[in-house]
Amino acid sequence: MVSGQKTTDAKIAVSILGATGSIGKSALDLISRAPERYEIAALTAGRDGRKLAALARAHGAKLAVVSEPEGYRELCEALAGSGIRTAGGREGLLAAATEPADVLIAAISGAAGLEPTLAALSAKRRIALANKECLVSAGRLFMRTAKSSGAIVLPLDSEHNAVFQALMAGPHDAVERVTLTASGGPFRTYSTERLARAVPEEALRHPIWSMGAKISIDSATLMNKGLELIEAHHLFDLPSAQLDVLVHPQSIVHALVAFRDGAVVAGLAVPDMRVPIAYCLGWPDRHAWEAPRLDLAALGTLTFEPPDLVRFPALKLARAVLEAGGAMPTLLNAANEVAVEAFLARRIGFPGIAAVVENTLERAVSEDLREPATVEEALAIDHVGRSIARTLLPQFAAKAS
Repeated sequence: MVSGQKTTDAKIAVSILGATGSIGKSALDLISRAPERYEIAALTAGRDGRKLAALARAHGAKLAVVSEPEGYRELCEALAGSGIRTAGGREGLLAAATEPADVLIAAISGAAGLEPTLAALSAKRRIALANKECLVSAGRLFMRTAKSSGAIVLPLDSEHNAVFQALMAGPHDAVERVTLTASGGPFRTYSTERLARAVPEEALRHPIWSMGAKISIDSATLMNKGLELIEAHHLFDLPSAQLDVLVHPQSIVHALVAFRDGAVVAGLAVPDMRVPIAYCLGWPDRHAWEAPRLDLAALGTLTFEPPDLVRFPALKLARAVLEAGGAMPTLLNAANEVAVEAFLARRIGFPGIAAVVENTLERAVSEDLREPATVEEALAIDHVGRSIARTLLPQFAAKAS
């Protein structure tokens, strides 16, 4: 038995940062199927206090937290007399992150998830990490904190989860290359001209996955895969030269690990986030559930192609940032969040997303910023990146459709 694991007759206490998002909903679906195995410690949401209160009641949470002040009153009203504790804002998120639990699912979108997830690491939680921005904004700090505290970090993204499992087939120094796959998003076959006219409704219609707005747009630009390259660098201690991306529209093969003896181990599963979530909840065991089974004969064909870095320059930008290191990944993430938000608000066009990010990085060179060594430094660099990106938005507004 791994140190810190509960005995088989004890319930596993789970906290979810980002309970109302797609990852949170999938996790709660799994947990509700096995009430004899799991219990809920804490749930958090952004601002929807009423929805969070309903989830907290339904799953018997001990603590419910909204990060935005406007949702706190309705959360308190909806949970009055329930015995469920409530909290709000930054302090509330930190309380949820350190609430006694065996597993913490870090699924808050964006840089907002950095501070509470780092707090959970310091509290020596087992972290099921779905927030990629933690590793992009402060990867070295994040992994150093995990190592020093003894916390266990399990990647929850389907690609990194597949890599994590495939790496068990051989020693780390025998790894030759890790390849992450990308569906290609909704614009995989669009021409450059057609991409210039793309609107948010189109970008949000992912052909395979059902995800939140931010990650859906990142998938459409392929920035999501760029962020995942940076994640993989930190999670698996591999340089850019050993990391690759393939476009795989069926989203069945989630990652491949090639070893020095020529063997390639691939992680395959149906495109359902409950599969990697179940792995993280059950680790180091594998808990049975009514998972959708993979039928390769029914699929018939799996296809692969290289990513187009001309039509999707965000992936090329992210690769360059990974190789540059320093404060650049933090700035990339900040600028991308601003640009995606502006695109969703129709303030810039689709090509403007990568353009805003690229121009932010170019302007930030004069700031002489260093790689963040603390959460405060990471948030300060994030603020600089956002400020620069916002000043650039008007340059690309005329190109919005």
